[in-house]
Amino acid sequence: MPKEKRIIGSIETVDLPELGLFRIYAKIDTGAETSVLHCEGFEVFEEKGHRYIRCYIDAHPEKEQSEIQQFVFPIHRERVIKSSFGQAETRHIFLTKIKLFDQEFDIKLSVRDRSSMAYPMLLGKNFISGKFLVDVAKKHLARGNG
Repeated sequence: MPKEKRIIGSIETVDLPELGLFRIYAKIDTGAETSVLHCEGFEVFEEKGHRYIRCYIDAHPEKEQSEIQQFVFPIHRERVIKSSFGQAETRHIFLTKIKLFDQEFDIKLSVRDRSSMAYPMLLGKNFISGKFLVDVAKKHLARGNG
């Protein structure tokens, strides 16, 4: 019998334990394919025949004083994504862990500057599909205070 899907709201608070990032506000976007995290900047480089992404992420975006940390991940794959504005860009996707409902899941994640967006993270349907149902009238269900 298939496992029952958990219900998440339109906004969730998530952890990215491998990055040491906790209590990140994430918008749930069923129209987006991939999940994306805000970063201050990134660069792609090659070493010994493998491609990597080095990204600079504020570990405490909620605080006035930023604490930019550097992370390096092997690139899992690259995709050309069309934004909601119709602009095409290449997204470099890497694998990490995300925590919701006190449970860790694998997630394919890309990074970009989301400083003009309301939420630093967006969870797309590649992550949501098969695991969760979305109740757009609710928020923060994964933390149990929705």
